[in-house]
Amino acid sequence: MKVKFLIKAFTTTLIFSTVLFFFGGKINYFQGWIFLTTNLITALMNFWVIRNDTELMNERSKVGQDAKSWDKLILALSGLTYLSSLILAGFDSGRYQWSPNFHWSIYALGIALTFFGQVIFLKARKENKFFSSVVRIQTERGHIVCNTGIYKIVRHPGYLGMTISLAALPLITGSLLSFIPITIAIILLFLRTYFEDEVLKKELAGYKEYAQKTNNRMIPKIW
Repeated sequence: MKVKFLIKAFTTTLIFSTVLFFFGGKINYFQGWIFLTTNLITALMNFWVIRNDTELMNERSKVGQDAKSWDKLILALSGLTYLSSLILAGFDSGRYQWSPNFHWSIYALGIALTFFGQVIFLKARKENKFFSSVVRIQTERGHIVCNTGIYKIVRHPGYLGMTISLAALPLITGSLLSFIPITIAIILLFLRTYFEDEVLKKELAGYKEYAQKTNNRMIPKIW
């Protein structure tokens, strides 16, 4: 399971990187190399944090039973917007240079934000043993509310981390135009958070009380 999970993570990164390089139209595409290197490191980080939790690894490796149909739709749309951002970034900063050249500090900021978002995401996943890839009540695993650690601050810290990493993508690819699909992807994340909250309040024992105590869904002190 560990080897399979790691191979899948690296394969996904290589596929997305290949898309970026293909539409960038050249191999000496330094923004593409930044994207590839950064994402290989984050893939390794993801594996390292989850390596000793075979049960959670298995949960995140497939679409579990009773996954919500609306969640599958949002995930599909999110995948399309992410893919679109890479295609647009490739055309923009790689092939046609529509965006102005970024200062090196912008790329550094993008890398830092990517890792910062991943650290928040991984803290959430490590804290919550029911951190599934889809919205579902894991009755077969004895699903209970996670209200410890970073979950004391916001109810969906994983989505917060994902949002930060997504926002960093146009910075590491040097593409202003890719902000368009990335903005859509972030909006979809916010929508997913709202719908997930409603499901958990109705179907997961104790979640409504937890939501009353931890007021913010995703952004501390704001929302």
